[in-house]
Amino acid sequence: MSLPQFDTKKPPLFSARRKLAALVPLTVFLAACGGAAEESPTGSNGAEGASDDAPSSLVVWDWKSGDSETAAYYDAARENFAAEHPNVDVEFVAQPFDQYYTLLGTAIQSGQGPDIVMSNAGAQLRSRTDALLPLDEYVSEARDRLTGWEGFEADGTTYAVPLTLQGHPIYYNKSLYTEAGLDPEAPPTTWTELEANCQAIASETEASCFALGNQEGFGIEFFLSGFGPGIFDDEQYDKWLEGERDWNSPEVRRVFELWTETADEGWYNEGVNSTTMFNDMFTIFSSGKAAHVVGLISDVGHWADLGEFLEDDLGVMQPPEIIEGVDEPSVPIEGGIGYGVTEWTSDPELAAELVMSLSSTDALEIFYQDAGAIASDTTIDTSGADSTVVHEIVKWLPDGDPVLHTALSAETLELMHRLSQQLIAGDVTVDDALEQLAASDAS
Repeated sequence: MSLPQFDTKKPPLFSARRKLAALVPLTVFLAACGGAAEESPTGSNGAEGASDDAPSSLVVWDWKSGDSETAAYYDAARENFAAEHPNVDVEFVAQPFDQYYTLLGTAIQSGQGPDIVMSNAGAQLRSRTDALLPLDEYVSEARDRLTGWEGFEADGTTYAVPLTLQGHPIYYNKSLYTEAGLDPEAPPTTWTELEANCQAIASETEASCFALGNQEGFGIEFFLSGFGPGIFDDEQYDKWLEGERDWNSPEVRRVFELWTETADEGWYNEGVNSTTMFNDMFTIFSSGKAAHVVGLISDVGHWADLGEFLEDDLGVMQPPEIIEGVDEPSVPIEGGIGYGVTEWTSDPELAAELVMSLSSTDALEIFYQDAGAIASDTTIDTSGADSTVVHEIVKWLPDGDPVLHTALSAETLELMHRLSQQLIAGDVTVDDALEQLAASDAS
């Protein structure tokens, strides 16, 4: 199956359930966080409304601009911006990802720092909208060209421009399937089949069934979003996204019961709570020590990253049906990362124009050529991709609903991280965990 060509004359369509455009591109976006550059004490130092007749500057914070794989992308964005603003100096500060939101929080508290910031979609962005400028008046030309906007909106207002799409497919190792006597071209479609496969892998190989790293507590996020589409029906999925979450429902309870049961049954590598997700979990999988991993479609732990090691042995599957009646669960998809403008920048229009250069087709085309994720730009031609895994992922994109865990607040996510570790350690019951999560979600 060939990948779709994109019609640049027609805007992408969205359903009432906010599904992504039926034709979605690829862009590559590898994960290594570059070393932090020296930080400017303030952001833009140009006067309010500064013109190009007087030199000014913009400071951008992210965790990507130090990567060798993204160098050409940033060069292209700079060139695009400089064509209209030759006297504006742009400084990119690549912060380490594991410290990024802490550093950003410090900048927000002080009310000064970068003019432009990178953010993940969902809770990370929505918890910081007080520090970001609404961008709706600046992004009209990109509204139809890009997709994934919902993850960068709050209460109908746009606070960042999407660069990539993100989702949580389940990757598997075809070689380990063969070793276990399983059909490598027929991954499981139900939980019962997955349980049987895990039993075969345990008895016939030395690998664990799944790689899992939960030192940071991120594992439960991937578990909820990776398996949730096989548990929630359409109505419950929509209510979850809309904030009408019933933490006492049998379906929500089933998510957390399976989290503890799979750990108790030995599905994972040893020392889950002391194993980092980035990047120990993905190293365990790509080195052949685990048969499956809930991964990403962009950024670290995605098809290009894992395929570099597993090559043709890399397979990909959609969530299995876990509760009977949940028909054809699909990989969840939404905006991945994007750039927004801070509320303290001295020249909002200038900063917004740099964001538009960073999301320009020419720049994102280079991302596609140089790295390996799914881009937000629907006009990029992906028909030349030669990975069968990519073909599968792109085929699933039109059916993908937004990711479940990013609908939660940052505070509830932090609590869920801690509780997920305690559940695995046996220090808290599922009942206690759900009671605490319900209280946090309601506050």
